Amino acid sequence: MDLHITGDTDADTLLTENPLALLVGMLLDQQVTMESAFAGPAKIRDRIGSVDAATIAGYEPDAFIEVFKQSPAVHRFPGSMAARTQALCAAVRDEWDNDASLIWAKGEPDGAEILRRLKALPGFGEQKARIFLALLGKQRGVTAAGWREAAGHYGDTDAYMSVADIVDPESLARVRENKKAAKAAAKGAAQKA
Repeated sequence: MDLHITGDTDADTLLTENPLALLVGMLLDQQVTMESAFAGPAKIRDRIGSVDAATIAGYEPDAFIEVFKQSPAVHRFPGSMAARTQALCAAVRDEWDNDASLIWAKGEPDGAEILRRLKALPGFGEQKARIFLALLGKQRGVTAAGWREAAGHYGDTDAYMSVADIVDPESLARVRENKKAAKAAAKGAAQKA
């Protein structure tokens, strides 16, 4: 299944074909739009020539920050997100033989193990790991036993809660509406407290 997250065919093709690009896109998905976050790997590729864990991890850190700052920016927080991207890529290089797909494929792990592996990555907390696991299961063909349970409510069919459910402009709109409603509910609960 081809991914349709960014609205840009070239960026979506990279996400579909390159597991590290998809992982980096998920890392970048905070405090920017989903489309912008997941378009980030294509910007990195266009500026340094590849989306390869060893290449990114070994890039001179200050120069990599400049890659993030070039217009259009990879992320609104270039310094911290460039460093997180390099840390993530170093982990993929050092712990997963420079192949991000091994995180969810090596040794035929179940959903709970994939979740554990994702949470061990730099920049991946509980929620980000669950969303990414749901994305793998819903759109990347990962059929590990128990992946839906490990992904929590993000694994539910037709949840429309995250990038895992975006397959076209209509599903993007539904995810945005659900996120907006969840934010409003959280704000209302905080005001009552």
